[in-house]
Amino acid sequence: MKLDSTVSAVITGGASGLGAATARRLAAQGVKVALFDLNEAQGVALAKELGGVFCKVDVTSEADVDAGFAASRAAIGQERILVNCAGTGNAVKTASRDKATGKPKHFPIDAFNRIIQINLVGTFRCIAKSAAGMLDLEPLADGERGVIVNTASVAAEDGQIGQASYSASKAGVVGMTLPIARDLMNDGIRVNTIMPGIFSTPLLHGAPEHVKASLAASVPFPKRLGEPDEFATLVELMVTNGYFNGESVRLDGAIRMAPR
Repeated sequence: MKLDSTVSAVITGGASGLGAATARRLAAQGVKVALFDLNEAQGVALAKELGGVFCKVDVTSEADVDAGFAASRAAIGQERILVNCAGTGNAVKTASRDKATGKPKHFPIDAFNRIIQINLVGTFRCIAKSAAGMLDLEPLADGERGVIVNTASVAAEDGQIGQASYSASKAGVVGMTLPIARDLMNDGIRVNTIMPGIFSTPLLHGAPEHVKASLAASVPFPKRLGEPDEFATLVELMVTNGYFNGESVRLDGAIRMAPR
């Protein structure tokens, strides 16, 4: 797909981090962008900077997602590109002993389900609704109507201690990538997923310097954290290379996560 001002994109989690870098890269090519996020202050500021639109969206809410797509399509037209970056995580062991009392306890099921609802179900919700909208678009070269790029994590394959919910959610994103690509193959919609390693995002910005240095040293090469624009560059490739379909790709400097 050629990137220019005739193309619109929706980026979930677009107010910061990987999503913001993706929005900037696409907008630099002339693409009209809509940012879905809960952070209104950052989202509005970035949308203004890029000449795009911000929609306050909780991806776990059917009503929010519907309203977001309605607002973005009214402002910049039906999107041909969807990039799913909205997500979160937690770290709780499946079962352990309470440090204070010594009594056994388990991972709260509500906390497990919350991560699944945001990272997996929220991603699928946005995919399904975006793809349905793309069906009415006129096909481009090779019959292409749209491109969807999802964000998983290397934790989908080598999750660490305490990451059962996070790893399950991201493995689910990887697992549904090929079936969705096959679902949409006759409609000219491609679907791919990126599995980032350790990236320099707002999640890590507050960490002590020695922690960030240790994380960087754990990467085989290059020995540093990934930059958000490196993620955005891979998004751009997945969008512009018409033969890129049904793939889940690690972007991680060859890291394989240790148990902790």
